[in-house]
Amino acid sequence: MHEADAVRSLAALAQTLRLRLFRALVVAGPDGLTPGALAERLDVAGNSLSFHLKELMHAGLITQERHGRNLFYRASFTTMNGLLVYLTENCCEGAACSTGDGAASCRC
Repeated sequence: MHEADAVRSLAALAQTLRLRLFRALVVAGPDGLTPGALAERLDVAGNSLSFHLKELMHAGLITQERHGRNLFYRASFTTMNGLLVYLTENCCEGAACSTGDGAASCRC
């Protein structure tokens, strides 16, 4: 991932509703969610939802796919993992990083 892509991704996630949307799509996994399901889960108006989904799509953090009359949004795990790699690539001065036990901090 390039620096500009990381900045775009982080900027998109630096807003409460967009972060909640992205996390909901990560939890939903590869099946994704429809805008209606997202609006219901997060208690957000459709027009606001649409704006924020577009911002996440622009950052490459989510994808949109049409199935018949329904749109499905999915987290882009490739982009998410790329961002995590970018953020941790110089962790521990370039040595292999161990984060055992699912800990949120890097242990060198």
